[in-house]
Amino acid sequence: MDIALPEEGGRSASYRLVGKPVQPEIGGRFSRIAYAAAHVVADPLAMTDPWSRAVVDWDKTMEFRHHLWRLGFRIAEAMDTSQRGMGFDWASAKELIRRSIAEARTVEGADLASGAGTDHLAASEARSIDDVVAAYEEQFAFIEGQGGKAIMMASRALAKVAKGPEDYARVYDRILSQASGKVILHWLGDMFDPALKGYWGSHDFDSALDTVVAIIERHAEKVEGIKISLLDAGKEVALRNRLPEGVVMFTGDDFNYPELIAGDGHKHSHALLGIFDAIAPVANAALVKLAAGDRAGYDALMAPTVPLSRKIFEAPTEYYKAGIVFMAWLNGHQDHFAMVGGMQSARGIRHYGDVFRLADQAGLLADPEMAVARMKNLRAVAGV
Repeated sequence: MDIALPEEGGRSASYRLVGKPVQPEIGGRFSRIAYAAAHVVADPLAMTDPWSRAVVDWDKTMEFRHHLWRLGFRIAEAMDTSQRGMGFDWASAKELIRRSIAEARTVEGADLASGAGTDHLAASEARSIDDVVAAYEEQFAFIEGQGGKAIMMASRALAKVAKGPEDYARVYDRILSQASGKVILHWLGDMFDPALKGYWGSHDFDSALDTVVAIIERHAEKVEGIKISLLDAGKEVALRNRLPEGVVMFTGDDFNYPELIAGDGHKHSHALLGIFDAIAPVANAALVKLAAGDRAGYDALMAPTVPLSRKIFEAPTEYYKAGIVFMAWLNGHQDHFAMVGGMQSARGIRHYGDVFRLADQAGLLADPEMAVARMKNLRAVAGV
């Protein structure tokens, strides 16, 4: 099967599909905790003002969560993959969290954790640390009030008002000390959100590391783990090696996840990844092989997903959500390629052509004929 795809210089070239769709193992056992940060499905027919008001197709959004649960994944809900802070506001996130927690109760073994941040407090309106604490408290109260578990997301408002590491310590000490259950922390790098530059009160990694480790050590009984998203395997390993007993590392490294999950023979990372939304069938099959002690089989499945992930998460990295939703559309999880905030326009047709090629080569086009037909439609709209 062939399709003409765009290349550099405005040209297009014929591409022959080579991939064989990888089949997941339903009910297979994982030896790692694996959270997939899930996207939301927009309702394009109801979005009369897509830049200003999020309109979600709740049925399709919940169907996608069932798809992930069926493949054995936990869900990280209302995270940056769902466009928090990029078209998807706290009011919409509350509805998503409420629906997802209720939906999880209908599925045996389903698990999820939900993002608690400060995004209803615009960074420009934050005046003090107390403002940030109050904003976190509001979101924690909602999630815990629904019976959910919180992921403490990084805060743009805190990055704006904090004067140094002691202000981060003050906020995290307060929130963790009063959380009703265990919390997952999230260290999100500025490649994902430029407003988070200098998080933890320093631009120096080692200083920031000391700050976050000290916070975790003070609250080890309240911290389930920490997700680090710096796209640097060495930095993740440095943090992983300093975590107290009982606190786990969740890789958020969409560039180096296979090796970090597999581990170095002494320690390994668990996973909380946006790319798992797009590569769930292959990740399922690979994690089952890893649990069975088949490292070679795990590597053979995971390795082809890395070029795809690096393409989806290429700079400007914050627009990776477009590639995630593009993959969901190619694979029939939604009938359109429209996003909250019109974010599908954040990437160009060459990017989508590259994603298509790499998805095929990773065995991630579930129905190649449908994927080719949809890619041809997108190509035509783009004038290719």
